Order: sequence, then C-alpha cells, then structure tokens
Amino acid sequence: MVRLPPSSLLRSSLRAQSRYTSSSAHTLRPAGTVTTLPNKLRVATEGVPGHFHAVGVYIDAGSRYESPRNSGMSHLLDRLAFKSTNKHTDAEMTTLIDSLGSQVTCASSRETIMYQSTVFPQSLPLALELISSTIRHPLLLPEELEAQKDAAAYEIREIWAKPELILPEVVHTVAFKDNTLGMPLLCPESQLDVLGEQEVRGFMRDWYRPERMVVAGVGMPHEELVMLAERFFGDMPSSTGAGAGASAGVLHPATGGQIPAGSKSFATASALPVSDDFAELAHARAEYTGGELFIEKPEDEFVQLHIGFEGLGIHDPDIYALATLQTLLGGGGSFSAGGPGKGMYTRLYTKVLNQYHSVDFCSAFHHCYADSGLFGISASVYPQFAGRIVDVIGGQLHALTGSMFGGIDEREVRRAKNMLKSTLVMALESRLTAVEDLGRQVQIHGHKVPVEDMCEKIDALTMDDLYRTANRVLRPASASSRLNYGLGSGKATIVAQGPNLGALGDVKGVLRDRWALGL
Repeated sequence: MVRLPPSSLLRSSLRAQSRYTSSSAHTLRPAGTVTTLPNKLRVATEGVPGHFHAVGVYIDAGSRYESPRNSGMSHLLDRLAFKSTNKHTDAEMTTLIDSLGSQVTCASSRETIMYQSTVFPQSLPLALELISSTIRHPLLLPEELEAQKDAAAYEIREIWAKPELILPEVVHTVAFKDNTLGMPLLCPESQLDVLGEQEVRGFMRDWYRPERMVVAGVGMPHEELVMLAERFFGDMPSSTGAGAGASAGVLHPATGGQIPAGSKSFATASALPVSDDFAELAHARAEYTGGELFIEKPEDEFVQLHIGFEGLGIHDPDIYALATLQTLLGGGGSFSAGGPGKGMYTRLYTKVLNQYHSVDFCSAFHHCYADSGLFGISASVYPQFAGRIVDVIGGQLHALTGSMFGGIDEREVRRAKNMLKSTLVMALESRLTAVEDLGRQVQIHGHKVPVEDMCEKIDALTMDDLYRTANRVLRPASASSRLNYGLGSGKATIVAQGPNLGALGDVKGVLRDRWALGL
C-alpha cells in the first residue's frame, strides 16, 4: 500500500477552526450572486442567515456524457469520492471529515456530478479543501479501485432485484436508445472489469474543467466563497475564447430563438486537449427514440408497467405547466396514512387507486433535463388486472388534453398549483437542497431563478396552457410547436416487467388507436 506523508492540515485543522472568523460578522449578499473567475469557474452564493453553511461543487458531467467505452464512469466516480489524494490518506480523509461534524457527500446523475457538504462557518475552508482535493488530486490506488468495484457490484445486483428502483432507469435506456440520456446511470456490471485508473483519469481530464464547474454556497458572504474558490480552484488550467457562460448562438429548443445569456451550452471553452468522446459528446443533443421492452418475470407478484412520452427541456416556457400536470395526476401506493397535504385528492388516487383495488401503485413521473425530458405514468397491478391497466392509464392521460366529461377542472388545478408551489418552497428550507438548487440553476441557466418568479409563473397558468402543453407532449403530431430540437420520434416509451405480460395486449396500439396518444 502506498504511504503518504502526514498531512499538516490534519494536525492543524482544529486550531485553524478556532481562529477562523465566523461569517456572521460579514454582510450577506442578495440571493443568486454569481462571480466568474478568470479560468471561467463560476462562484454563486445565496445569503440566507443561519447557524451553518452549505457548499457544493457542481460539475457539468454525468452519464449523458459517457460513451459505450466508458459507460458507468459517473457511478464509479461517485463511489471513489473522498478516498486517498495527494494530500491525505484514506484514513486522514475520514478523520478530517469526522472533525467537521457534518455531511460530506458525492452524487452523480445524468447531467451533473456533485460534491456537497453542510458545515459550521469555521469549518468551511476545510470542507472546500477536502472537496477540492478529491476532485483535483485523487490517487486512485489499485486497492481502493478494487474495493469500490466490489461494492458497486453488490449495489448493482441489489438495485436490479428491486423493480421500483431499476425500471425508471430502464425507461430512460429505452426512451433515449444508445444516446445521451439513455446511457445507464447505474454502471453495467460488465463494465467493472473495463474501467481502471487510466479510464477514470481520462474521463476526469475531459469533463472536470473549470468552465464546466460551479462552486455554490448558501449562508456565507459571497466574497468569502470567492476567496476560497480562488484558493482551491483558481489555478486550474484557464480557458480561452467564449466560455460556457457565453452561449450566444445556441438555438432555444422551444421557440427557435436564442437561449438567454449565461445558459448552458453543449460546447467547451477549454484550450486543453480533448478525447474523441469529449469532442463528440459535448455537443450531442438528446435524441428521444421511444420504444418497447417487456421483461417476463413469472416469479414476480405484480405486473409493473411504465408508459412515457418525451417531455420538455428545462428552457421550455411550458415546463411549469407540465410540472403542474404531473402534480395534478399525483398518485402513490394503495396504502397511505392519509392526512392533509399528502396528495390523497390527486387524480391517480381518486380515479385509479380508490376505484381499482387490484392496483397496488400508480403514480405520474416527470424527468426534466437540459434539452429533453420524460413524462408519463407508472403502475403496479395484480396479474389479473393487466388487461385493463393500459386503458386506465390511457384514459387518465387523455383527460389532460381538453375540456371533456371526466376531465380536469379548475378546482383540482388550483389544488395542484398550491401543492407544486408548497413543494418548491418547503424543499428549499433544507440548506443542502437549496445549495444544490443554486448550483444546478447556475450550471443550466447561468443565474438563479428566484422561487418567487417560479410561483408567479405557476399562478399565471390557465386551463388552455395545460391543455396545450398536454397535447404537445402526448400528441406531438397535432402540436403547433415542436418539442425540444425536433429530434424526437413522438412514439410512446413502454416498459413492463412481471408475469404473463401477454395479458397487456398491444399497449402501443391501444394508446394510439383508442386514446390518440403518441405516434
């Protein structure tokens, strides 16, 4: 095992914490203040007073930027976080994290890899130093790589054994077959033998670039976080030309205009050499294909069915209408403790779960990404009900598309708007959620969209807005404006798992011919 010299930071961290000036003595800036360093790294803060801070580094990377050659890399990087670096051994890293008395986490998704921490004010420099160390200087020791591969293999097997966890992933792979958002977030087990130190370093060299990074914080003065970001990230190789924060000329997917200045582009400004994967994937648009996959599992108790359609990208002005429709549909499990505010009056409870006792679970889903999305309904039913569930789901989606008997009404729309607004506002009470929201918004939009603005847009929605948005998504052939970049097939995405799937019948045909959904 490689031995590292003792860390001076480990010996002095407690002394440094006691000398560090609390940020409560400084003036907090307004929400969403953003500074761009000379190397194009962006620093964003939200000045919310409190007894502790939240800080994170958000990297414009993730499984959508993987190729078949390095598929699963984001999942592996997630597991390799906060191991040995050129500054700390694994044991030292653990000791330092424990000394913070707080959370330090890494998570990967389709469009970002995030390193986050909640800390007391005096521990902020140490937290950001540890995050910087694991991002910039990991040793990737052979024994640590093997240990994390073994842990990942166990995790993969456990998730594949749980339909409620793995089927949403399968839906993405079918909906965006062999491209971008369809690349698996969960590392394929066959890739564990392929991914080694060389592949990990190559991926990090391509995607861990300052113009693709946002350092975000909640609770501290803006100048303080800028100073720390300069200390720990300011010497990363500079970019040349127009940075990621200047994306003029990129077509807006919804209107055919330009994305507002500061929004996410799919290019890079770095002067560093790049791999063929980077050169291709940095510009790749998500291409919705749709499709069908039926996984026969005779031993399963339930038939699981997911029916989805291409949703909207984050820049689409109808994104609030689609989120309201998902909240209006709601849903959940057949058992609920009930009570105010738990969604018991949403349509999938009142029209499905309370009406059909053979339905164990029914819920709407809505996944939103930079340039596309997914919208639909998933259900879990007893096998004897499999022949009816397609019509039940089709009827609920059809009811969103216009004024009709049994369709949506003003009262439930008001309820859905209030539920959506309360979900947004209450989620931001968590500092960890607030800092992630800030970092991701700056990454995607180039600035923070105030929650008040979101609530105003939700309040302004009319019934016609909801009908029009539902038809854009569910009936793209009849829509007056194309979805995203017009690359999608318009077909439904259908994924089913369980016993006797033949009882489902021609799912695509029923949706198209009986309910006029999809192509």
